[in-house]
Amino acid sequence: MHKRSVTIAKHRTSISLEQEFWDILDGISSEKNTSIPMLIEVIEKKSDKQNLASAIRVFCLNYLDDLRKKR
Repeated sequence: MHKRSVTIAKHRTSISLEQEFWDILDGISSEKNTSIPMLIEVIEKKSDKQNLASAIRVFCLNYLDDLRKKR
């Protein structure tokens, strides 16, 4: 696990994720020309008030699944 502190929606929070998920978020944020905190803010807004780390993992897996389906 790798913990990072980020500011999202004007509040500071810490998120623990496996490095692989941070790497996926980094790739998505680069592709979308945004920052990781901004991407996490979007994920948080779309989540069902579930655990943020879980919401991020699901977002990353869905993103990769969508890429796979496009091939």
